[in-house]
Amino acid sequence: MKKKFNKIAGLTLIEILIAIVISSLMMLAMFTSYTIVNSTYRQVTDRAKISQAGRDLVGQVLREIRMAGFKYLNDDIAANDEHNPIKITSGTGLGGTCDKLEIVYGGVDYDPTQSEGKRYTFTRYKITYECKNSVQTDGDGFKILKSKHIWDGSGWTISPGGKADEKLYEDEDVLDYVQDFVFVAHDEDGKIITSSLPYTPDKDRAFDVRTVDVGLILRSTKEFYKKDKKASGVIRKIVSLTSGRDIAEEDKYLRDIITVTANARNVGLE
Repeated sequence: MKKKFNKIAGLTLIEILIAIVISSLMMLAMFTSYTIVNSTYRQVTDRAKISQAGRDLVGQVLREIRMAGFKYLNDDIAANDEHNPIKITSGTGLGGTCDKLEIVYGGVDYDPTQSEGKRYTFTRYKITYECKNSVQTDGDGFKILKSKHIWDGSGWTISPGGKADEKLYEDEDVLDYVQDFVFVAHDEDGKIITSSLPYTPDKDRAFDVRTVDVGLILRSTKEFYKKDKKASGVIRKIVSLTSGRDIAEEDKYLRDIITVTANARNVGLE
């Protein structure tokens, strides 16, 4: 029995300490690698989220600009200045307001219970995009609101005849962390349509719009850059569609700009 016990090998205190140190170094390396990978993944997903959200909104705006000015054959609704297919109210950019876009197009309601010849009722819809200051960005940005109204013969409403309509709504939140939303209308010659009125195009050029440039600038929800750009004096500049509305900020946030051109294919058919 004594011989067997003498052959049992053990670990000295120094060997145990060495093993603990090696294990700690391995765990530290693994944790550091995990932190780097996790941070990189968060940055990639944050960039993807703001990019996807912006492109979804811009795609929706493009489809609705193509609808501007559309109306069905035999539409009997009298023309009205309130029915101008596209109105753009210019803003001032970050720190002020972004542009407001109003799109008007025709629709039709069908009621099979009515007698023949009275089953179709023509309508007018107005889509509005506008911005309000965002509490999420501490006043350094906007959130975009969307409304959809119907013409009741005397004005725009979301409750025609005093009845609620699930297709209509007012000031629905669409997108937050917006830095600017810009619209620029062009005529058939490619020239920018200007106006002395609060909006453009005015009633005399309501049907001259052929294309609309749409610009959207978004900011990441969380700080993106590790290095303190403010301390280094580096300024990230984003050029807007409209002069005097460029963004130059000294901070750690990522900004993404989306610029597209929409064809207002129904506006010139009047």
